[in-house]
Amino acid sequence: MRQFKIETPKGHELVADDILRRIKDSEWRPGQRLPSVVELAEAYGVGRSTIREAASALKAMGWLDVRHGGGTFVKEELPSEARSGAEQLFRGADSLIELLEVRRTLEIGAAALAAERRTSEDVAKLGKLIETMESCLERNDTSEGERADAEFHMAIAAASGNSLFVQLMESLSGRFAGSIRQTRELWFYREQATAARLLAEHRRIYDAIVQRDKQTATELISEHLSKVEQVLREALAHSSER
Repeated sequence: MRQFKIETPKGHELVADDILRRIKDSEWRPGQRLPSVVELAEAYGVGRSTIREAASALKAMGWLDVRHGGGTFVKEELPSEARSGAEQLFRGADSLIELLEVRRTLEIGAAALAAERRTSEDVAKLGKLIETMESCLERNDTSEGERADAEFHMAIAAASGNSLFVQLMESLSGRFAGSIRQTRELWFYREQATAARLLAEHRRIYDAIVQRDKQTATELISEHLSKVEQVLREALAHSSER
């Protein structure tokens, strides 16, 4: 008889769903500051990391504004119906691999436009994130490094000058937020040497965008995301064999 794996919601997904419900019910209004991580963790009976993961997911979906050292706020402008429609589209994806395939297609297009249209502000933002990733590698801070990695890819979308790219990437990131935790312990986050290679890949992508080299930027980001997809495929295949 064929076996079916039943996926149950993770703790941070349940918390995120409840926070989102409270925002939609106007319990927390646009611009309002949420209770602290400590207070939310106590209220929901979960660890602080669970609250942070839930907040990160809602930030990616456009519902929260997480300010480092300044608290978490409901976005002044909440996602539109069109944006919500995009989120529902991505939530219908059957697998993490499908999402990765869509992400690669989107990011190749965004990188091409970013190489043509990037501003000095975009370059500064991307450069700062490269510095953050480098610092995290030196400190072996994988959590903050992953966050900077995600922000780097979002900054490329922003540098494209196309707001729809940004909205689609944010919606996709929101869908990724829960699933990507399945892969946090993969070798490219665990091993220092491989993490260094990933940093080098990001730096080369950055350099190509700075130099307005459209062809190289698209080739590099395609290669980068193909490697990530390959590792995830192998990890998921290994997991299914257990």
